[in-house]
Order: sequence, then structure tokens, then C-alpha cells
Amino acid sequence: MKWIKPWKMILVATMTLSVLSACSSQTKDSAGSSSQTSSKEENKTSDAKPEPLGKYADTVTVTEVLGYNPPEDPRTPKGITPEQNAYLKDLKDMLNIEVKYKWTVPSSQFEQKFSLAMASADLPDIMELDPKNFEKLKKQGMLADLTEAYNNYASPELKKYMESDGGFAMKTYSDDGKLLAMPAFEDPFLSTQLLWLRKDWLENLKLEPPKTLADLDNIAEAFVKNDPDQNGKNDTYGVSLQKNLFFWAYDLRGFFNSYGAYPSIGDNQSAWIKDSGGKLIPGLIQPEVKTALGKLQSWYKDGMLDKEFALKDENKAVEDITSGKVGIVFGEWWYPNYPLNLSVDKDPKAEWIPVQIPGLDGPGKSLVPKIRSGKVFAVNKNMKHPEAAIKMLNYYIEVGKKKYMDKNKAENGYVYNWFNPRIYNPAQIDTIYTEVNKALDAKQTEITLDDENYKNVADVFKAAQDYLSGNTSNASKGVNWGQYFSRAAKDGGWGVTRQIKESGAFVNNEFYGLPTETQVEKGAQLDKLMQESFTKIIMGASLDEFDKFVQSWKSLGGDQITKEVNDWYATEAAK
Repeated sequence: MKWIKPWKMILVATMTLSVLSACSSQTKDSAGSSSQTSSKEENKTSDAKPEPLGKYADTVTVTEVLGYNPPEDPRTPKGITPEQNAYLKDLKDMLNIEVKYKWTVPSSQFEQKFSLAMASADLPDIMELDPKNFEKLKKQGMLADLTEAYNNYASPELKKYMESDGGFAMKTYSDDGKLLAMPAFEDPFLSTQLLWLRKDWLENLKLEPPKTLADLDNIAEAFVKNDPDQNGKNDTYGVSLQKNLFFWAYDLRGFFNSYGAYPSIGDNQSAWIKDSGGKLIPGLIQPEVKTALGKLQSWYKDGMLDKEFALKDENKAVEDITSGKVGIVFGEWWYPNYPLNLSVDKDPKAEWIPVQIPGLDGPGKSLVPKIRSGKVFAVNKNMKHPEAAIKMLNYYIEVGKKKYMDKNKAENGYVYNWFNPRIYNPAQIDTIYTEVNKALDAKQTEITLDDENYKNVADVFKAAQDYLSGNTSNASKGVNWGQYFSRAAKDGGWGVTRQIKESGAFVNNEFYGLPTETQVEKGAQLDKLMQESFTKIIMGASLDEFDKFVQSWKSLGGDQITKEVNDWYATEAAK
């Protein structure tokens, strides 16, 4: 389970649903194609309180759009489509909510497709939005007020998650006292950048994991020139990269952080760091970025980067990782869950390890947001039943409980990362790590935890047991290793991330407000300028192009954005 797009590639162990009927005495709403039941009418005609998991008397049809990647669990039936996701069938059985997709596209095409949908006002009922699109639709008055729906229908668990930060995230996505979106916020350290390496390649070449950038440089060169997989062919390159330089995966955030450069928090969202005078400055235009680009240019020239990276999307990057073409990739804790698990299953010799990103003179510092809430779920103001969105969130949490474990498995067609809306317990990753290690250390045979986190904890515990004992009767080695090594192993993804957190080896992104007016207006243009300028430099253009980029960025809106961000910062400091 990856948390957010960023967290897009998370493998939560998939969960089973059974059919539940919640008692509700509801009357029919004659308006609309589905003759659906109105929550307001329900309240008028029934003495019963609104039920968080109450089943509608008549089918409520909800429209959505989806940008998706392949299922992350290789046990998922081949050829399944988002429309066939077993979660949707059980949602219909349990709540009588039917999801209809207006369209689905691969994730790489989603941003363009959704921009067209906004331009033509052809919006679905429930929408997953980034902060910029949220601001655009808020200003256009296109978002429903979810205050009443949340107050009346949010389950106790959902309220516990949403209010665990004192309600700060919800206030951020409210306007004039109206709740306009449900933010999926999580532990900020889920964004920590790690360096993942093929340990077996290091051992083949008698190399140690890197502690400095000079070490990494030597390793990357050796992974290109010294036949690290020992197959007698010149068929490997050093560092994984795809065309989006600052994305949600397989990108260069961690590399730039190694140089003390903090240009982005991912998905082309600029990062803001504090200067010596206490002002916020854009990491994107600092001199350290230019230095890092110079090294990337040299790597590209010498074959450490794939010559065709500018043509590859994230799925092509995954293919290179799983086919054994590349042995270094920057990214978060969850990579063993996908795609490194596929690498392990394809090549029995493959062994991946995470290390803290190297710096110039020793370990480097990753950029970590102060608040991680890059994805929100909002509702079209024209949706007849906004409370259905809240019920769907309740539903996703509900099926994580122990009683739903038997049927809900990937092999039965449950694809968690195709289901929206979904929100996780912000403390879930640490709960999994703590409870699984407690059980392993005590040599328990089963998990005794009994709350909404049970399914996830129990699945990781079982995978850990199977991996450590070499048992592949329930799942492949890669699947078991992936769940264990991402979430529970003390030297794995979250284990190393916890060490970085505890040692203070991170730098905060200081801007956590909603996009400013100029960011909304000029953001896409500036993102495109950055992407084109940096790609050209990496592929051989003069480093002086960076200075031209900085001037263009500032004059095309960057200076105004900097003013707006610091105005926000001054307001926050005064609170």
C-alpha cells in the first residue's frame, strides 16, 4: 500500500467484503434517473439516525473517472479491468451504491484528460483532485459542501482519522465554514527519499553501499561498464529515470536532495525552504540545482542514465527495473511492494536494499513535507447524494476489519488501488511496523490486534512469517518479501525511514498551504518550462540554460508566487 499518489502505488493487502444491510427506513426521491433516496428525506421520515453504512433502498449511481496503473499484486486475475474490480461489486451489495466510470485512462494520461473534462465542465460526481485543481473548482463554485454529510454520516473511525491532527487538514480544505473536500493526509515521512540498490550486483563487483555522492558515482559507472549481472552482455545502465523528473515515483527528487537541492515534493509541486533570513525561497531555482543538473548531464553522456529516458513513462521505468536492466533507483519506502517484488520473482538472485541517500561529504538529507496531503476527494455540487461519498470512505475503512478477511484477496479480483475514494489511518504504517515486529519478536503465531487495522497488520505478519521461513504456498517469494521488507523489516523501507526520522536527517518543505492565486494561474506553464529546460540540460544543452530558466521562471510568475508564498508564511507565523 502506497499512501498517496503520491501514494498511488501502495499495496494495501486487499480485503474482503460481505454483504451487510444496515437498517434504514428511507423514502424515494422521484427526481433523477435512479429514483434514489435523499438523505434529507430520510431524516424527515425516519426516527432512525443516519447510518454510516446504511444501505440505500434504491440504487444510488455515482460517476467517477480514473487514472490507473496495472494491479500491484501479481496474484490479481489477468485481464481484469477497473469496471470488474470486486470492490465495486461488494460496494453495490453492501450499500447499494453503483460506480459508473465516465472514462478510465492510464495514469500517465490522467492529468491531460481531466484538464479537458474541467474545461468542458464534464465532471464526475466524485473527484480525486490535486491542490491546484481543487482551487480552480472551488473558485468556479463547482464543489459541494460536505459539512452536513460528514457530520451525519462519517463513521467513528473516519472521524478519528480526519480529526487526528486537530482538524487542521479539513480546515485547510474548507471555505467560509464549508467543508469542500476530504483530504487524505498521512505521516509526512512517507515521502522520505531512499536510495534502492541491487545488493547482489554490489556483491558481484565487490562494492559497498554508497555513503557519499562520489561512492554513488563509482557504483553507477560500475553498473554500466562492469557487467554487474554477470551475463557477459553490455545490457545494463546505472540509475532509473522516466520522463517526468519530479513525479510520484522513479524520478530524481532523491538525487537532487543528495546535492542539498530541494526543487520539488513530487508531481511537479515546487518546494519551499527557509533561507538564512527566515524567508521562504523556491528550491527550484537555487544554485545547488544547477550543480546537480551538471552531474546528470555527465551521467547521461556516459550511459549511467538510459538514453531514451525522455520517452519513457513510469510503466516503462518499471519494465527496466523488473527486467534487470538497472540497479539503482531513488524513491520511497514502498518500492519492495511494487515493483521490486516483481524483480525478485523474475530473478531469484535479485536482492534489493535501501540506504539513506548519500550526500557530498556523507549521508544526505531528504526533503520531507510538514504536512502530507497531496490528494483530496471532492464532490460535484450537482451530485444528488453527497453523503454517498462519505459512506464510500466508511466502507473502505470498514472492510479492513478482521471479519472481512476470508474472501477479499487479490486473486479474487480485489484491486485496492483502483478504488476511490479511500483514506487511511495516518498512523497505519507505524502501527503495522510496531505490531508485526512485536509479534515476530515474541514468536507469536498470530496477530492479536482487533481494530480496523487488523487486516493490514495480519497480512504483513503472515507475509513476514512466510518469507522468513521460505514458505511460498500462499504467495510467491517476491510478494511475501515485498510486504515484509516495505513495512516491517528493520532494515527495510519503513525501517530505514524511521531511522532517518529519528536521526533528524531531513529538511522540511515549509509551504503547506493551498496553491496561491498565481500558482493556480501560472503553475502549469512554469512546470512545463522547468521540465523542458531541465531535460534539455541533462541531454547536453549548455548549463547556462539553467540561468536563463531562472530568469524566465521569475518573470513569468515566479517572483509573484514567491511574494504570495511569503505573505502566507507571515500569516501562519502570526497565528
